[in-house]
Amino acid sequence: MEILDNFKAIEVESPVDKIIRQIRDLIIAGYLNPGDKLPSERKLSEKFSVGRTHIRNAIRKLEFYGIVTTNPQSGVFVKGADIAAMKGLITNVMKIEDPDFYSLVETRCFLEISSVENAALRRNDEDLKSLEEACKAYEDKVHQNLPPENEDFLFHLKIAEASHNSVSKTLLLIVLPDILEIYRREHVCANVGVKKSFVEHRNIFNAIKEGDPNLAAKYMKEHLSDVLEFSRKKRNL
Repeated sequence: MEILDNFKAIEVESPVDKIIRQIRDLIIAGYLNPGDKLPSERKLSEKFSVGRTHIRNAIRKLEFYGIVTTNPQSGVFVKGADIAAMKGLITNVMKIEDPDFYSLVETRCFLEISSVENAALRRNDEDLKSLEEACKAYEDKVHQNLPPENEDFLFHLKIAEASHNSVSKTLLLIVLPDILEIYRREHVCANVGVKKSFVEHRNIFNAIKEGDPNLAAKYMKEHLSDVLEFSRKKRNL
């Protein structure tokens, strides 16, 4: 057993990881610069010899981290980024593959409760404006009977920004894309109740606006309790 303890499991890269790595290497080497347009989804699919779903998932992750941006009419473009920071960030993008949903949600809860407490103490007028806009965007989607997953996560990211803790925000950005993907696949919002979240978002926002960290943390715990329970049940299936 002592000899076996010195061995490490072989990590096999997924197609999404390989796509992200190649795009990263091209940006770092200077072959892709801020403002450059990536080839079309079809051409990338043919070049990488993978299905378009893998291309879309890789682009979605890179976009979520602010490395590329998508214009529905024009295509996908490289955004400006600090190369040193991007190296570490893309490494983190590729670390979580086929994750334990419960562990992701549990980690998210720890981070979100800390973030909302700090947001209540540190938010400024610009933060409150951004949070109000994110709240309204979520509510608009609910009124239109459209899936509000993206607006939900935007609201939570704005809370992380209002906490003025860049490490906390980065950690959330590492776990949120994978959680969002599972949310979509499992229709989590439908299971935990969109309209209930509608009210909870407003309660959280008002507590942050009032500068009450204890009340903000209380509302955040209540807001995340349903999805935490959902992920716990899913783990035990």
